[in-house]
Amino acid sequence: MIVATQLDQQCVNTIRFLSVDMVQKANSGHPGLPLGAAPMAYVLWTRWLRYNPKNPHWFNRDRFVLSAGHGSALLYSLLHLTGYDLSLDDIKQFRQWGSKAPGHPERGHTPGVETTTGPLGQGFGNAVGMAIAEAQLAACYNRPGHALIDHHTFAIVSDGDLMEGVSSEAASLAGHLKLGKLTCLYDDNYVTLSAGTDISFTENRALRFEAYGWHTISVADGNDVEAIDAALAAAYAETARPSLILVRTHIGFGSPEQDSFKAHGSALGVDDVRKTKQTLGWPTEPDFLIPDEALAHFREAVVRGAQDEAAWNDRMSAYTKAFPDMAEELRYRLRDELPSGWDTDIPVFDADAKGLATRDASGKVMNAIAPKLHALTGGSADLDPSTKTALKGMGDFNPPLLKNADKQGSDSAGWSYAGRNLHFGVREHAMGAIVNGLAAHGGFIPYGSTFLIFSDYMRPSIRLAALMGLHVVHVFTHDSIAVGEDGPTHQPVEQLAGLRAIPDLIVIRPGDANETAVAWRVALETPNRPVLLVLTRQALPTLDRSRYAAADGLRRGAYVLSDAQNGKPDLILIASGSEVALVVAAQQKLLAEKIQVRIVSMPSWELFDAQPLEYCNAVLPPAVGARLAVEAGVSQGWHRYVGSRGDVLAVDRFGASAPGALVMREYGFTVDTVCARAKALLVG
Repeated sequence: MIVATQLDQQCVNTIRFLSVDMVQKANSGHPGLPLGAAPMAYVLWTRWLRYNPKNPHWFNRDRFVLSAGHGSALLYSLLHLTGYDLSLDDIKQFRQWGSKAPGHPERGHTPGVETTTGPLGQGFGNAVGMAIAEAQLAACYNRPGHALIDHHTFAIVSDGDLMEGVSSEAASLAGHLKLGKLTCLYDDNYVTLSAGTDISFTENRALRFEAYGWHTISVADGNDVEAIDAALAAAYAETARPSLILVRTHIGFGSPEQDSFKAHGSALGVDDVRKTKQTLGWPTEPDFLIPDEALAHFREAVVRGAQDEAAWNDRMSAYTKAFPDMAEELRYRLRDELPSGWDTDIPVFDADAKGLATRDASGKVMNAIAPKLHALTGGSADLDPSTKTALKGMGDFNPPLLKNADKQGSDSAGWSYAGRNLHFGVREHAMGAIVNGLAAHGGFIPYGSTFLIFSDYMRPSIRLAALMGLHVVHVFTHDSIAVGEDGPTHQPVEQLAGLRAIPDLIVIRPGDANETAVAWRVALETPNRPVLLVLTRQALPTLDRSRYAAADGLRRGAYVLSDAQNGKPDLILIASGSEVALVVAAQQKLLAEKIQVRIVSMPSWELFDAQPLEYCNAVLPPAVGARLAVEAGVSQGWHRYVGSRGDVLAVDRFGASAPGALVMREYGFTVDTVCARAKALLVG
């Protein structure tokens, strides 16, 4: 074992035993990773990572992601030691109620935590997104002599991270994109939660990443701080490829359970903590010991960070004088604010019985917004011709070195890191994690797009976006069995219900082109929650808003689109998306039979549920029990809105392969069926 100095050794062990004591006091947590990975973390945080502990949000800081979030005690030790607002008392409350040191790192909860990690592989994908963010902002705003955006992204990743499919997707894309400012330190300890990696993970990880286009470096001894430092220097110097540093570590280093899966996820126990401290030459008392020399060394980060930020502020001042318009635009982006006039060109769609697919309306709205809202950046999982999410004239984000390399059928004209169209390839899960990384980085309102059915591939990332309160927009098209001939594999049925079950996610399924325009306004004006737009493949009538209520009612989640002629409805028809036009047609037929009908468009349960009770009761009067909800998805959840006397026309089985209109008809989505089901509610 090689350690450069006595101070280095003392600092490494300070990290180790703050982490071990934290886990032991809680009698819960993961001591194995901190014991093994402390040297690499120490070198990174004291020699390479640029950050300001007194201002965790300084924009030009390097980003650090602990993708192996189960090792959170390691991160909390680093945050406390380097001077973030995380006290010793805070970390003594590790994993306890109300603690600033929860079981896995949570963005927005603990100062200095860049992204919420724990579900393995997610942090890896987030880090790729952060590296994309830095590259795009640098390409857009840096000018000769004004390198305003210039920082790196680092991550510590584990065997579990590299086994998860999302990391494979993200690593493949990162290699293609040549993200030279991304470095991942791999805690290569040969052990997972349940056993050694020999039972499940024996591939050559270095060759795998080289095949992706990564630069790889191996460090044979994870305790050799100088070798780790040299590897980081080599990674820093490699500007054309992301770097993976494979550091051979030992889980639970120094403990009786070293190199055993038993060190992964349980407190060592009082006796083994004592033995571990003795083995590594650390005092057995007191717990949570921080030697003065070690603390002073770590706290140099406070002075260094303040100096780095001050120097950057000077650069920002010089940049503002030289490029005032770009500086103002950048400030809007960094504050996640919408610039004045961003929405002036959003179209208003004329009434049209033939209408427009809401995916097409969405594409028109996006392209009306994009020239004035530079933060809007994103793409699709190889589906932008179908999801209509390409930003025309905004360029493609791809390595400038590939310019004109169109031998495989790609038109690479306009490729650069300044491009705003991201091509994720057929990598839905990586797309979700990457757009989360863009949002967590700051400076972007990112979007990702695919078919609604494939949201299943992205659910972990969508859930984490909601947990973090990230400003992310998902555009999901091909929203129902009306997809048609592709059949049940491609026809979403249960997806809407599953997405609506995620707390703090706003799901919006607009009913026509003008509702789609308002949905985009809501998505962009909602800064602290992800918004998911669910759009049609098929054309929908654009309602005549001189006859029907204004589409702005979408902001409240549900609104009275058309009321009974006498203002006293006998029954209420409720619908979202493509089924709104269906219930509008049914209203006319029922009216001919002297039945007074209210139509409620309900594009978003979440927005509606947030309204005052008075408004909800005004839209759905408790006295009117005859209510029929109509939606081409499972009925789950709708009964809360129709009540005990109501009914739901839904799809509680898989779809079928046939032309979309025929499938809808066979599944009962016709005017006659709606009318029959509605009238049946009046009989009782």
